[in-house]
Amino acid sequence: MSENVVVLTSENWKKEVIEADGPVLVDFWAQWCAPCHMVAPAVERVAETYAGKATVGKLNVDEHPEIAGEFGIRSIPTLLVFKGGQVVEQRVGAVPHPMIAEMVEKQLTPAQV
Repeated sequence: MSENVVVLTSENWKKEVIEADGPVLVDFWAQWCAPCHMVAPAVERVAETYAGKATVGKLNVDEHPEIAGEFGIRSIPTLLVFKGGQVVEQRVGAVPHPMIAEMVEKQLTPAQV
C-alpha cells in the first residue's frame, strides 16, 4: 500500500476523516474482496496525485464493522468522499481511476487543483 494511503481504524476515524480539514476519500474494503483488490491501485494513484491536498484512506470492513454499519455499507468496494465531516460523494463497485480522481477533484478549492 502507498505511503500516502492512511489505514483507517476505529481509533483514528474521527481525527482522520470527521475532523479533517480537506476532502477525504475512504475506500471501504475487505481482504477477501476481489473487486477491492482491482480498485486498490487506482485508489493509491489518487492518494499520490492529491497528496497534501486531500486525504485518502482505506477502512477494512471486517475489522471495523461498526463504522461500515454507520454509513450503510452493504457492498464493497464502496468509495465515500467526506468534506467537513459529511459524505458528499459515493460510488459502489470497482470504478476506474478517472472517476475516483474526479470524485476528489470536485471537492478541492480552485487554488488546490
